[in-house]
Amino acid sequence: MRETAYKSPVITIGSVPLGGNHPVRIQSMTTTSTLDTAASIAQCIRIIEAGADFVRLTAQGIREAENLAGIKKGLLKAGYDTPLIADIHFNPQAAETAARIVEKVRINPGNYADRRASFTEVRLSEKEYESELERIHSRVLPLIKICHEYGTAIRIGVNHGSLSDRIMTRYGNTPEGMAVSAMEFIEIFRAENFHRLVLSMKSSDSGEMIRATLAITRMMMEKGFSYPLHLGVTEAGEGEDGRIRSAAGIGALLAEGIGDTIRVSLSEAPENEIPVAREILKAIAGDKGRVTIPENNLNFRDRGIRYRPGVFIAGNGKFIDESGVTYEGRVVSFKAPGKPVVGHEAERGFILHGEFAGDDPEKLAIKAAATMGKFFITRQADGICISAAGTIPDYKLRELSFSLLQATGARITRVTYLSCPTCGRTSFDLQDAIKKVKEKTMHLKGLKIAIMGCIVNGPGEMAGADYGYVGAANGKVHIYRGTTPVLRNVPQESAADELLRIIENDQENRITE
Repeated sequence: MRETAYKSPVITIGSVPLGGNHPVRIQSMTTTSTLDTAASIAQCIRIIEAGADFVRLTAQGIREAENLAGIKKGLLKAGYDTPLIADIHFNPQAAETAARIVEKVRINPGNYADRRASFTEVRLSEKEYESELERIHSRVLPLIKICHEYGTAIRIGVNHGSLSDRIMTRYGNTPEGMAVSAMEFIEIFRAENFHRLVLSMKSSDSGEMIRATLAITRMMMEKGFSYPLHLGVTEAGEGEDGRIRSAAGIGALLAEGIGDTIRVSLSEAPENEIPVAREILKAIAGDKGRVTIPENNLNFRDRGIRYRPGVFIAGNGKFIDESGVTYEGRVVSFKAPGKPVVGHEAERGFILHGEFAGDDPEKLAIKAAATMGKFFITRQADGICISAAGTIPDYKLRELSFSLLQATGARITRVTYLSCPTCGRTSFDLQDAIKKVKEKTMHLKGLKIAIMGCIVNGPGEMAGADYGYVGAANGKVHIYRGTTPVLRNVPQESAADELLRIIENDQENRITE
């Protein structure tokens, strides 16, 4: 995967060292309104007591950014000094305000100084392109000066689907475009001798997240520098699917020694994310908190073959697929945590047989995805078999196998649901919306449906979805076909029905054409 292993330097966020050989840090994000001081403090405490090293809060405006001071004061009074992170979209003034208060500010290059993507071509000459970079530099400079003065760290957080039109026109909505977007901002910060940086390349697609993260590590290594990396799969969803999708993407990179802080993005109470993150780390690194980089790293090159991996059950020394056919080829078995396949072995195709202990289905799903997911994301394995020494029945193991293949895009057998983890920007009950959308559409097959809490995460960040259900004003929903809105301001009470009606009409029209 890399000729030389990527090694991040150590920076300090508040009093917490990040990077180097320090344990991988865990974080989550509040779902309360940042203007609600008491509720935000209470939720921060629940997240911290669950085991988070950092807590992130949205600051969509100056008022929210200013109120971070009250939240921080309340936490300190209650005896909690966990570093806080402000999440910024579209509003440089909010970032500049927050940078004087919290220990770290996250900005998105796609919307910090550039306008919101409109998915239109923006053809620029080289001179015009350089002029745009100079404009961005001047717009970011006030934030850099404040962060220098207050010792604040910055996360350059690039999201697949929220790249600027300028980047997408030149590089496409691709991992390369994501990495270039980050590099442009890195170069700006380096020009001002600012190095308290953390980087993230996020996507709802585990494979795209992996490829973008590998791209940025490669670009930095070519230039001879590095920064700590934050890992996460956006809009992972909820329940078992959300856990599997997150574990597959995060685990693949952690296993290669990449990643210094992680966030599992679930459409649930944020404190639920922390034990999932812990299980991912435990599956990959055991009790060490950070993996030792293997000598022979997995090659993340897709095999480029027709791909429909089988689901197998082991018994009496045989591996039988769902059609009852006995597999006669090579089987690679391993017990997690461990290195199941390295080097040239990953090139030839095999059934990957993971053997796990324990009776907890949720922990098993996380372990299996974290250790096995990368082989299906990269189309290395031809089949999957999950065994468990415990009381989990065979049918549950088969279901888990299909869920893992679904989450990694290796074999699609039902609807894929993407949903953001919600935050203080969300204007309706996202968990209720997910439930209603699933109830209406669960019978469909092969579609990707995104349920987003606000316009920040949609339509751009639901990249690749066939349909979108996106929060608008209070209690209202925009419904999208791809990135095109087809209905606006639909009351939430009827939005799931309207979404199903549009899908069914589209399918009927395709049949009759």
